[in-house]
Amino acid sequence: MNVIQGYVSDSSSSASPESLEADNLHLQPFSTDPNKLKIQLAPTVEAKEEITIVDVLDHSNTKELKFNPTYEQLFAPVVGPSNPFKTHQSGGSNNSICGHFEEAHLNPFHFENQRRTYQVLGYANDPTADSSLPNDRLVGDVDEAVKRQSVTVFEKSEKIKKRKVEDKGDPGDADGYLGPWAKYVDQQTVSIPDEEEKVALDAILAKRKKRSKTTEDQSADEKSTLHIKDAYDYQGRSFLEPPQDTGVSLKADSVPDKCFLPKKLLHTWRGHTKGLSALRLFPASAHLLLSAGLDGKTKLWEVYGGRRCVRTYLGHKQGVRDADFDPSGGRIVTASFDRFVKVWDTETGQCLHRVSNKKIPYCVKFNPDADKQNLLVAGMADKKIVCWDLRTEEIVQEYDRHMGAVNTITFIDGNRRFVTTSDDKSLRVWEWDIPVDWKSIAEPHMHSMPTVSLSLGGKWLAAQSMDNQIVIYNAASRCRLNKKKVFKGHMVAGYACGLGFSPDMSYIISGDADGKVVIWDWKSTKLINRFKAHDDVCIQVLWHPHETSKVISAGWDSLIKLWD
Repeated sequence: MNVIQGYVSDSSSSASPESLEADNLHLQPFSTDPNKLKIQLAPTVEAKEEITIVDVLDHSNTKELKFNPTYEQLFAPVVGPSNPFKTHQSGGSNNSICGHFEEAHLNPFHFENQRRTYQVLGYANDPTADSSLPNDRLVGDVDEAVKRQSVTVFEKSEKIKKRKVEDKGDPGDADGYLGPWAKYVDQQTVSIPDEEEKVALDAILAKRKKRSKTTEDQSADEKSTLHIKDAYDYQGRSFLEPPQDTGVSLKADSVPDKCFLPKKLLHTWRGHTKGLSALRLFPASAHLLLSAGLDGKTKLWEVYGGRRCVRTYLGHKQGVRDADFDPSGGRIVTASFDRFVKVWDTETGQCLHRVSNKKIPYCVKFNPDADKQNLLVAGMADKKIVCWDLRTEEIVQEYDRHMGAVNTITFIDGNRRFVTTSDDKSLRVWEWDIPVDWKSIAEPHMHSMPTVSLSLGGKWLAAQSMDNQIVIYNAASRCRLNKKKVFKGHMVAGYACGLGFSPDMSYIISGDADGKVVIWDWKSTKLINRFKAHDDVCIQVLWHPHETSKVISAGWDSLIKLWD
């Protein structure tokens, strides 16, 4: 090795010692000193372009910079592999939990200027809109902005020319002075339609005339059919006289001491071809049953004896909405969807009166007072309660305070007042012959109450609420709501299912949308019985006032059933 190191050619004899040491460096022995040991396995690569080394900043962990980075270092793109388990939102450069917030500065005057302009004139400029056209940067009423040339409230705009007003006249002249009611100079008070508008208006008027025919043409002929041969007994008494052989006292003041729940079906009355809408028992004795159906027929049935159909009253072209007896039972009133209210003689079946105000009557009642038997009240679909005098067949009073169709009318307080319910979710109390409501009950939690029933003593008023519960009002104490008496557990939403009380005030009974009869205990308000009565909606139930457990139900399956 020393011989090789000492060998020098003639060409290198003139070289310097430093160059000789560099040339013979690979011939020197390998050093074992760890401090001088340096291994470089990567080969040296010559770059064709200039390489700029940029320090990478870790924005996620770096909170303090110990040197002055350049612009390229601060805003260099993110390098390295992306985390596949991070979502697009969490993987972004967020400076808050919700995302990245970018601070921006806006002059308070410019902001307030645009805000007030939008509030007053209805338009404003959007500074973030990327458009060179001025109209594309507008927000709000663009037409108004174009009209005002996009001026703000702090800028002056051209004054809008006001319309000239005609001479108002002399204020001293009481007849000729126009004052603020003077017309404009170019105002047109009469507008004549052109040919196309005239043809369109004529077509609309023709359709209206065809749709709204006069009620006189729609009225049906009144007739009645007697279905029994023995309408009079051997003493000449008609079927209106209560029978004496029923085993039950049918006097008005005869009330059973204790009532029991019905358990079985006694009888089914068949005769209607469509669903029932109303059931009424004969006043005082309750030995006859009046039924109104959607087939336009009103029928009278026997409750005792053979339970036959006594008479049918025909006089409506559409379904009968409501029917009722007068206090003596000698007359019947029917209200139909054909917009007619008709009064019939119960015994002979003759139509005594026919009245209409060209609106659909939803409920109808006779005044219970003996000296007001010629007065008839009806709740109409046009939000009014109309009172007719049957002697002249003219309207003598209107109660117009409801904001929806009137559903029920119930007389209370010795017939001095009556209670009405409506689709406007309110209950109103009226004094007779005073067209201003004496009391109005309309709370936010209230629902529409399509049926109302008065207890036998006249103290309690039960109302069927559309939120599937029965609410009780104290009729003897300014119709206050009894919050402790609420009966739930049945389904009546959307249906005007009737309800009633037992004669001894032990139970309250109601129909159901599923065709069931539901019975609650009056004191505890607990549901104690429910049974299937009809295949369709059970629209009406009545508890016989002289029987301990007889209940009559009617449904939309066109059947009337007697339970005991």
